[in-house]
Amino acid sequence: MLILLLGLVLFLGAHSTRIVAEGWRQRTIGTKGDKAYKGLYSVVSIIGFILIIWGYGLARQNPVQLWTPPRGMNHLAALLMLFSFVLLVATYVPRNAIKAKLHHPMVLSVKVWAFAHLLSNGTLADVVLFGAFLVWAVFSFRAARRRDRAGNVQYAAETGKGTAIAVVVGVVAYAVFAAYLHGMLIGVRPFGV
Repeated sequence: MLILLLGLVLFLGAHSTRIVAEGWRQRTIGTKGDKAYKGLYSVVSIIGFILIIWGYGLARQNPVQLWTPPRGMNHLAALLMLFSFVLLVATYVPRNAIKAKLHHPMVLSVKVWAFAHLLSNGTLADVVLFGAFLVWAVFSFRAARRRDRAGNVQYAAETGKGTAIAVVVGVVAYAVFAAYLHGMLIGVRPFGV
């Protein structure tokens, strides 16, 4: 569990600079340069991500069961994950209504992902991993919206085409991941395929 916790501290810590230390971040970029900052940010994030994967894998070998979620929670989690994938894809598709309306669909995608997995998993490692990401996403979204308001950020006007692309690609990515990749990478097959 310590490896998982260390990974979360590094990964979410690096991703929290805009939440808790925006001034420090701006000063560091100003003095060290954008590339140096992004390089350090990337190295810390990658190390944290590797430790999260390793620590979570170790914790799953000897799970501490806190509760057993009702069977229906798996189905609800699967449905929520569909929305999570659409939100994630909407982050990268230009001029879509989802991003124009919600402004930060990737952070919302993380919120939905973490919440869905908390509903359907009841081990200590799950609560630590997904709970940490959910808390981070709540604060990250709030900080991002505050920055938007302060900077009067405007998002590109949406088009039906961009929205349709985000939804279709999100649904296809979800289907492929849930049917094949989740089982291969995580060892759990949401669709039982």
